Amino acid sequence: MGTMARIYIDELDKHVGEGVQLHGWLYNKRSSGKVRFLLLRDGTGVIQSVMVKGGVPDAVFDKFDALTQESSFSIRGKIKKEPRAPGGFEMELSDIPHVYQIAHDYPITPKEHGIEFLADRRHLWLRSSRQHAIMRIRHRVVKAIRDFFDERGFTLVDSPILTPAACEGTSTLFETDYFDLGKAYLTQSGQLYAEASAMALGKVYCFGPTFRAEKSKTRRHLTEFWMVEPEVAFNDLNDDMDLAEDFLEYIVQSVLKDRAAELKVLERDITKLQNVKKPLPRITYDEAVKILHDKGLPFEWGNDLGGTDETVVSEQFDRPVMVHRYPSEVKAFYMKRDPENPKLALAVDVLAPEGYGEIIGGSQREDDLDVLLERIKEHKLPQEAFEWYLDLRRFGSVPHAGFGLGLERTVGWICGTEHVRETSPFPRMIYRNTP
Repeated sequence: MGTMARIYIDELDKHVGEGVQLHGWLYNKRSSGKVRFLLLRDGTGVIQSVMVKGGVPDAVFDKFDALTQESSFSIRGKIKKEPRAPGGFEMELSDIPHVYQIAHDYPITPKEHGIEFLADRRHLWLRSSRQHAIMRIRHRVVKAIRDFFDERGFTLVDSPILTPAACEGTSTLFETDYFDLGKAYLTQSGQLYAEASAMALGKVYCFGPTFRAEKSKTRRHLTEFWMVEPEVAFNDLNDDMDLAEDFLEYIVQSVLKDRAAELKVLERDITKLQNVKKPLPRITYDEAVKILHDKGLPFEWGNDLGGTDETVVSEQFDRPVMVHRYPSEVKAFYMKRDPENPKLALAVDVLAPEGYGEIIGGSQREDDLDVLLERIKEHKLPQEAFEWYLDLRRFGSVPHAGFGLGLERTVGWICGTEHVRETSPFPRMIYRNTP
């Protein structure tokens, strides 16, 4: 058959009727008499290849017996459409030109395994069809995030991961020694630096890893996660909510369009995702409290919404809901007070449906120097650490607003996962920092 092009499984639709070469790992195999089936995965998909006794040399036919789950090899043959096969294509196998390595006793067999067993072998668990689908969706969400902001004239300005001070107090920060300069901390958020960048570039976003040292064991929490944080000069809270709404619709509709096959692998009910379109419902904190009281929950006005509270509120809607104007006491020092009621902050949280909780937290920022100085004192934060941040209010202060979206929670919601740990390739939690 001469030389053959090396291609990937997700390109097979362009090569029907052609002889091609594929490289990958054995996903599964089966035989019925003189017909043998090898399922090869290459990271982009899975293809079934078929060989018939007498149709290929005996030496090729006999290689079937040696190949074990996750053995690595290459195959050659002609591609044809086959609606019944995984992926809709099949290879009429003519050769197995190279066996790279025979895997022995692959630990993750097709039976049920406990979560700790799988987590200890995360480096191998990633190969399973479910984890593969989640990682492909995560990648598409990341692309949607970048495309959304890039298409709207935002500039990516990444914030530092090592910072000299906390943006919301140091109780949940990872601390490290920083040469002769004393303590430094792993960032909780890039927001304060994004604000500085917005005063230079107008519309910006930062996107990178953030760290929380809180000892949370819920299915929504990771110790290390990725967050995207846009910040826009001259935006107020309403503009911020408009941006968040556009953003969520764009992300979810992009995944529905381009990752339908992966959502199917996950058996995701996509009707819930198809609802994620503008307008998203907007309710005040007071209205959220009324919902909780009407449902019989003993919620006290002035508290932040807990996980159960968020779930109960979000259950009343068929798409994400925006809750705005929280009590200022439970919100960060940099959030602007509502001029109509100083007890409230011009803040918004977007709660995902189906119990996935807060996926976006944002606010209009305090732009008055004297008020911000007062807030820093109230929160007992060291003013000297924030002098650079206060400069933004000394030199051309303007109204501005932004938000942060947690990548892993968003992916977890879109995929319908039980626990956010499945949405990170190598998750870090309070009881796990391996592999």
